[in-house]
Amino acid sequence: MLFNLNVRGAILVAAAITGLVALASPARADRCDDSAKELANQVDRLKVNFRAGNIVYLTHPAAKELSVGCRGDKYSIELYAKGDRKPTPEFFALVGSMAAIVFTVTKDDTTTGATRCLKRMGLLRGDKIVMRYRRLNMECTRTKTDASIAITRGKDE
Repeated sequence: MLFNLNVRGAILVAAAITGLVALASPARADRCDDSAKELANQVDRLKVNFRAGNIVYLTHPAAKELSVGCRGDKYSIELYAKGDRKPTPEFFALVGSMAAIVFTVTKDDTTTGATRCLKRMGLLRGDKIVMRYRRLNMECTRTKTDASIAITRGKDE
């Protein structure tokens, strides 16, 4: 009988300690959610639309599609933007400012990299360009109606 009381007491103490540890640990938000909220706060007219899986979709008047994705096979975070076939200066500025916030690189560098990638597409180089600029991997593609850019940084960087 004495042995049963000690086991019950030990189980109660363990449950109480587990409950205190669970309550004391801070709640962590996902990296995608943090990046999306920071983008919405710092970029004018940018709104967080919804989240599906590891991707947060955003809306902005200068772009057709915007998203921030997390935890891919070869990258830790990805920024995707789609605009018109001939991107406007507002689109370049939007992509540059978003990439600067997400990847913590200067806005001038990210705008330059995105502009170079999107402007290289053409008759001589084709409709898909893969380049690396300032430790960022950029992949630009275009179709008959629109152009898109995906910016990632590798997991090991």
